[in-house]
Amino acid sequence: MSDAPAPLTGARLWIAALTLALANFVVVLDITIANVSIPSIAGSLAVAPSQGTWAVTSYSVAEAIAVPLSGWLALRFGVVRWFMVSLGGFGLFSLLCGLSQSLEALVLFRIAQGFAGGPIMPLSQALLQSIFPREKQGAAIGLWAATTTAAPIFGPILGGLISDNVSWHWIFFINLPVVALCLFVVWNRLRPFESPIIRQPIDIIGFVLLVIGIGAFQIMLDTGRDFNDSATTEIVVLAIVSAISIAAFIIWELTDDHPIVDLKIFRHRGFAAATGVISIGFGSFFAVVVLTPLWLQSVFGYTATQAGYTVAWIGVFSVLIAPAAGLMLAKVDPRITVSFGVVWLGLMAAWRTTWSTDSTWAELVWPHLFTGVGMPFFFIGLTSLAMASVKPEESVSAAGIMNFCRTLCGAIGAAVATSQWDSESRQVRAAMAEGMNGVDAALARLQAAGFTPDQARASLDRLLEVQAATLANLHVYAATALLFFAAAAAVWLIPKVQISGGLGGGH
Repeated sequence: MSDAPAPLTGARLWIAALTLALANFVVVLDITIANVSIPSIAGSLAVAPSQGTWAVTSYSVAEAIAVPLSGWLALRFGVVRWFMVSLGGFGLFSLLCGLSQSLEALVLFRIAQGFAGGPIMPLSQALLQSIFPREKQGAAIGLWAATTTAAPIFGPILGGLISDNVSWHWIFFINLPVVALCLFVVWNRLRPFESPIIRQPIDIIGFVLLVIGIGAFQIMLDTGRDFNDSATTEIVVLAIVSAISIAAFIIWELTDDHPIVDLKIFRHRGFAAATGVISIGFGSFFAVVVLTPLWLQSVFGYTATQAGYTVAWIGVFSVLIAPAAGLMLAKVDPRITVSFGVVWLGLMAAWRTTWSTDSTWAELVWPHLFTGVGMPFFFIGLTSLAMASVKPEESVSAAGIMNFCRTLCGAIGAAVATSQWDSESRQVRAAMAEGMNGVDAALARLQAAGFTPDQARASLDRLLEVQAATLANLHVYAATALLFFAAAAAVWLIPKVQISGGLGGGH
């Protein structure tokens, strides 16, 4: 974008910036908003809840495939033009998702919605950086990062409220006014920021390998959640197909003259290291964010909405501190603030290991609230370091690849955490049951208190289940804390770079 016009200033800058941030927010929101609505969707469409999960998986798979293609699409069609096409397509398919009367139609339109929405994340990031003056680049990334981190947290809350009080169809319909507003502003404000069009040949082989590799991998993760650690033929076959396809994709893209995903961008040590750290960090973060609501529902009997309210406190400080985190980028070595953010997240994960079945709601909320302090320093700093490590003409491709790695590792972290939690819960429960003493005496005391024999056994069984689930949960938190600390050390593999930051409406 070397021929782009001068950056925007004043109110025009912030109207455009907030519009791009809002577009990114609604796309990221749709990753999680449907999670808590699966029972409502399954019941409405007369399918099993396990089949209803395809409404979530289909979107994630399509989005994961589309995100790394953003660079090639932007070169071929122009950044602004493809952003508007993606946003318009996202709105259209959101409408069709809400109008769906069968699971087949819903899955088909969710796939199309994911393909349309995927490029919006990296393209909104690239456009934010182009409209902000150089001295305010930190503010651009801070604004984008705030929406990216807050949206997945608020998704389950909003989805639960809509499904419980209106209808699941409206989790898709609410996208329409947002899309209309964003299209209007982008059309009127951002057309001058169009990038030059470079007509490259279509890398069909690379695209097919990417679709097969990522599709098989995502389905394997979701299947693994259902079957846990069972060595099913389906999981093994999907793993083999995914591994071969991704390996072939990497080899092809590194040797092709016109790759659909420019993997050579990893030649920049700063970008490679920053992407690695952000991938580990998001994998650990999503492991905690996804596992905690499950534990709250199974142990404390929370509804999905109540669990969402507990976790959502992460978003408070994430949003409030994001501007300050962006401002600090120009004042201190970004590696210092990033290390602080990652270590802080590790300490918050370690704090969660103090939870027990007797923990109060306040005790559960405090670690979530303070987790938000570290998120902006972690995410904004790493994003800035990654983007500062590549050439300006590589920024869209870099943003696409980084978002792809972040999203994929988030899915891996969530899948591994839930599977490990479930598996360890069963193992711990079996060990506790085997080692229990005085079972007969405990049953006798319960019956003396008025329980029937069946009720007494059920009560004791429930006690074992709760304690085992809690212990397994604490072990996962401890593991994520160690991963955060390891990631903090890896930050210093990133070369030192100077990043411009700052806030304000321009000159």
